[in-house]
Amino acid sequence: MNTNKMSIGIELGSTRIKAVLIDENYSIVASGSFSWENTLLDGIWTYSMKEVREGLRTCYKDLKNDYFNKTGEVLKRTGAIGISAMMHGYIALDKDDNLLVPFRTWRNTITEKAADILSSTFGFNIPQRWSVAHLYQAMLNNEEHLGSLDKVYTLSSYVHYLLTGEKVIGIGDASGMFPIDSETKDWNKEYVDAFSLKAKELGFTFSIPSLFPRVLSAGENAGYLTKEGALLLDEDGDLEAGIPLSPPEGDAGTGMVATNAVRVGSGNTSAGTSDFAMVVMDHIPPRHRELDMVTTPSGLPVAMVHCNNCTSDINYWAMLFKEFALKLGVDISDNDLFTLLYNEALNATSLPFLDVSCNYYSGEGVTDFNSGIPIFLHNPASPPSLSSFMRCHLYSALATLKIGLDVLKKENIKIERMLGHGGFFKSKAGVRTLSAAIASPVTVMETAGEGGAYGMALLSSFLINGEGRSLEDFLDKEVYREAKVTTVMATEKEIKDYDDFISSYKKILEVERKALEVF
Repeated sequence: MNTNKMSIGIELGSTRIKAVLIDENYSIVASGSFSWENTLLDGIWTYSMKEVREGLRTCYKDLKNDYFNKTGEVLKRTGAIGISAMMHGYIALDKDDNLLVPFRTWRNTITEKAADILSSTFGFNIPQRWSVAHLYQAMLNNEEHLGSLDKVYTLSSYVHYLLTGEKVIGIGDASGMFPIDSETKDWNKEYVDAFSLKAKELGFTFSIPSLFPRVLSAGENAGYLTKEGALLLDEDGDLEAGIPLSPPEGDAGTGMVATNAVRVGSGNTSAGTSDFAMVVMDHIPPRHRELDMVTTPSGLPVAMVHCNNCTSDINYWAMLFKEFALKLGVDISDNDLFTLLYNEALNATSLPFLDVSCNYYSGEGVTDFNSGIPIFLHNPASPPSLSSFMRCHLYSALATLKIGLDVLKKENIKIERMLGHGGFFKSKAGVRTLSAAIASPVTVMETAGEGGAYGMALLSSFLINGEGRSLEDFLDKEVYREAKVTTVMATEKEIKDYDDFISSYKKILEVERKALEVF
């Protein structure tokens, strides 16, 4: 096979590192994965850099073995490679590339003061998870590591640096570090200057352009795989150096690409450990605390509703059911278990909501929580059934997202199409839940389960096959022209059920606040 026309996308997600190899027809040829979880270390949600490297090697080896098993050939070269990862966070290095503090991920809610000050200074919403909020909070705390700080990365740009030696970042991922100017496709100069003044007030001389990576747009060359980078991915030494890499992107941008939601008026939703919805616009709406302004991988403005909590609570309940099944001698696969449980939610009746849950394992910016504790309540006069229990938790998973999207509705921003991607939407119950939440049709492509890794592979392919086209035209006219899609519209009853649930959900948030005071 001619692998020079193929491309690899690798995405470091919150629970899996996923890699896919696609051919010149944009079909998946091979894939690999590595499971991992974040760790709460001294009050900080983090992943170890050792596990980042281990996960990359294991994931790539899994893909390489899959390719060999299917073709009988050893994978040595591809046309392009691209790295994607969870957006935001704070990876701080000194001039010798030593990690100064543990990686502070998007999940942390420890930068409230910094986020408030910067949002007020810029007149632009800066969420707590953004890299600049972490940096400024460290400055407010006068943290010792700042004396040695030389560069700040996101996870995707850091891994890209390990592979290429290039200090660059894709514009979509960059827009989760610091505000972007969609005209210049670079850091917003007005806010860069304002930040420098705020830093000077605290006795620091940090400059965003010198600390943060250089911004690149989709289709631009972001460097080449070095010998060290090749060995980091393939410890067998078969992978050749010199392969071009596309700009490293965030999971929001790759999600947009994986669902062909990069044109103005399109939207997409990703649901996993966290969930977010993106809507591409032709203008920037008034500032709202619930909305982040980011960009597509080509630099168009995007309104983003990002929620830290989505399926963690469901996952833990599912594992409890699996443990019970094993005690009974029943060995059920995770895929069959989740399919059974998710689809059982569709059997729930539309009686008044007596079951309600809050799925917060960590803080939640949209509803102004700095920490979380999961809660499940039910009316003692009506014990929950399995179907009502599962519907409650599926609805809870997307509840905060709905609260944020309702803000966009008030600004009369229309979503012409909403596409779902990620494992949540492998289930018809997951798709119907989102449709009920937004009262609009939801479309899923057959590649939706592959999510961001597939989107990153497409961005890599765009680097070598774009041929001067815009990313929007490349996806519409080349990649997705014959895409197989499924569109679902919730019934009026399902929409009403979800609205009734949200009324209860907003009430349980007050219980959540009290629980956090007590516990």
